[in-house]
Amino acid sequence: MMISDKNQSSTAIFILLGFSEYPEFQTLLFLLFLVIYVVSVMGNLGMIAIIAVNPKLHTPMYFFLKHLSIVDFCYSTVVTPKLLENIVAEDRTMSISTCLTQFFFFATCAFTDTFMLAVMAYDRFVAICNPLLYMVIMSQKCCSLLMAAAYSWGVLFSLLFTFSLLTLSFCGTNIINNFVCDYSGILYNACSDKHFSELILFIFANFNMFSTLIVIISSYIFIFVTVMKMARHKAFSTCASHLTAVGVFYGTVLFLYCIPNTQSSWFTIKVGSVFYTVIIPMLNPLIYSLRNNEVKETIKKLMGKNDFSPN
Repeated sequence: MMISDKNQSSTAIFILLGFSEYPEFQTLLFLLFLVIYVVSVMGNLGMIAIIAVNPKLHTPMYFFLKHLSIVDFCYSTVVTPKLLENIVAEDRTMSISTCLTQFFFFATCAFTDTFMLAVMAYDRFVAICNPLLYMVIMSQKCCSLLMAAAYSWGVLFSLLFTFSLLTLSFCGTNIINNFVCDYSGILYNACSDKHFSELILFIFANFNMFSTLIVIISSYIFIFVTVMKMARHKAFSTCASHLTAVGVFYGTVLFLYCIPNTQSSWFTIKVGSVFYTVIIPMLNPLIYSLRNNEVKETIKKLMGKNDFSPN
């Protein structure tokens, strides 16, 4: 029986419908997503380069921002090229191994992103609530360990979810009414018992979401209390970019959690998925550059071909 299930799964194929139900908009959608992807790649690689070339930006906050840009670059690269291919290609089929591989990297980036946003909130908490000990607490070793933990968190959770999908069997042709091989879409098509995989999704997705949210909310409660006591409202402005990024990311994900999995909701789910997989990786470098004077000054100096050596 197990051999039969494996044989069925090995011959199973997946079809990503994407936005194929709107053939009249295919050219417009291709151009739109291509522009978004180019802006995302340039923005994130640009942010990495800006932080690398300016010694003044070699601080814990920008160290974390650089790694957030690396993850966002990978995030959009895992999803968007396949989305563009499916818009122009008539054959939207992919093997189960290809689908699960895309899911693994997609999930790794998503889980790493949530952990990094929590780490960046903790960094702002230490900077504002313990400024005299900031460089001691957030030492280079500590920052490296936190980033190693973020990447490990993403990989381990992604492996767990991927393994739970590998325990399932799939039969024949499977339709995913989305543009990416997401967990729910793959799980929906399984022709074996889904109880274990559904349990994994419920427990660990909620654990990841709420544990990182608790860190973020707790950090900002302490920050808010400290700022109010010290009457240093300008200190809170250093958190504005991060709060914006957190609000956009978690707002979109929580919104998708609240949508019931009905046929009428698939369009809303796809639009929401576009937002947090394609648009947010483009928005993050814009948010941090437009609201950050040090980054803007670095960009101006780069354009003016000035050096960054200290005076």
